[in-house]
Amino acid sequence: MDKKTLEQRLENIESLLLGTKTVFTFNEAAQYCGLSRSYLYKLTSAGLVPHYKPAGKMLYFSKAELDIWLLKGAVKTADTINNEAINHVVLKRK
Repeated sequence: MDKKTLEQRLENIESLLLGTKTVFTFNEAAQYCGLSRSYLYKLTSAGLVPHYKPAGKMLYFSKAELDIWLLKGAVKTADTINNEAINHVVLKRK
C-alpha cells in the first residue's frame, strides 16, 4: 500500500471518528462543516454560527447545533414551488 492510499484511509477513519463526537473544537468544527478556518472564524465573530467560549478564549461547537445550522436555508425544488403555486391559485379561488 502506498503512502497516499494510507494517508487517505487514515483521513477517512478520522472523519468517521469525528462524527461520533458531540462537542467539537474550532478545527474539528471547520473540518466537520467543510469550511476553511478563516471562514468559520468570520462566521463566529459575526455571531452567525452557534458556538461557546467557556474559558473566554477557546471556541467550542455543539454537533447537534451545527447540524441544524448547516440544514438552514433549504432550497425548494421546482416541483415544490409548482405545487405551492397550484395550491395558492386553488385556495385563492375559494
